[in-house]
Parts: sequence; structure tokens; C-alpha cells
Amino acid sequence: MTSSPTVRKKRANGVESRQRILDATVEIAGERGYEGTSIAAFSAKCGPQASSIYWCFKDKDDLIAAVIEHSFETWLATVELPGEATGTPLERITAMAATNARSLVDVPDFLRLGLMLALERRPAEPRGRTVFLQVRNVAGQKIAEAIADLFPGLGEDSVRTLTTYTVAGADGLFVRREIHGGAVTLVALFKFHARA
Repeated sequence: MTSSPTVRKKRANGVESRQRILDATVEIAGERGYEGTSIAAFSAKCGPQASSIYWCFKDKDDLIAAVIEHSFETWLATVELPGEATGTPLERITAMAATNARSLVDVPDFLRLGLMLALERRPAEPRGRTVFLQVRNVAGQKIAEAIADLFPGLGEDSVRTLTTYTVAGADGLFVRREIHGGAVTLVALFKFHARA
């Protein structure tokens, strides 16, 4: 059974409205952090009344969690893992680092918002922080798989240590760029990090 044109249009408008809300949330939360954001600020930025936002999202925490999930999916779609690429392991890991850096330049929201949430400690942990830590774990697993593929002789402990080091270094380089801007590009720093 097919839906009527009216139902399809309402569904499309709902998806479009949800996307506008997510986009506005990324911008506001990126500027103000979790505590500095509110449903009223989201409503003022993207146009719909607060009641429309509550129709799509239970509360601010649900909205921020949806932003983290959406921005992670967007970021993950831009990431290129080594796969069947040719070249030495060093060439492949350097190329992968450059691609990942470009993806963070193009789609920085996942890491920016996630790190802000991860570093803030509260008595009641926001769902957005939990979601970030979960999707971050997925990213770490993908990096570990890539490292194991690139260096098949490494043991499990070495892969885990190298993965932790890679993620920590990438976080640090990203934060440095966010704070200081860039005379040195994130891509150049990630390539240097990979070679080191």
C-alpha cells in the first residue's frame, strides 16, 4: 500500500524540519556548550516553535544526543580506512591520517560537541555524553581494525596501545586547531603524527 501525496509531503516536511533543528543545534551547542544551550535558543535559531521541537525530541538532552549520532554518521561516511589500498604500511597509514584529518575539517561537529560533553562532569550524566562515548568506541574499534590490518604482526595489547595513542594524539591535534586556528593545517599535523 502506498501512502498518499499528503502523507508523503508531511513526512518530507518532518524530516526537513528535524534536519533544520539538528543543524541549528550543532551551531548553538558548538558556540555555547551543553549548559549554554536551551530549547528556546534552538527555536529562535531555526524557526519552529518550542512545541515543534518537543514533538521531534523529548528534551534538550535527547536533542543533543541526536546531534551527536547524526554528526557521527556524517563524519563516519567521510572517513576512509585502508582496505585493499596499495603501498607500504607507512604510506597507507599516512594517507588514512590525512583523510581522517580532512573529514574533521569538513565535519568537525561530532568531535567538537562530543569532547565538550565528555569533559564536562555532572551528577546526572547527559544522554548525549553517553551516546558520544558509545559512538567513540565504534570509531576506536574501526581504528584498531585498521591498525591490525596494516600491521598484522602486532599482538592484541600492542594494537590496543597504538589505538589509544592514535585517538589521544588526534584529539590533541584537533583541540589545538580549535583553540589556535591553523598556520599548520590539521592534515599536515595528522600526517606528521602518523609518520611518528
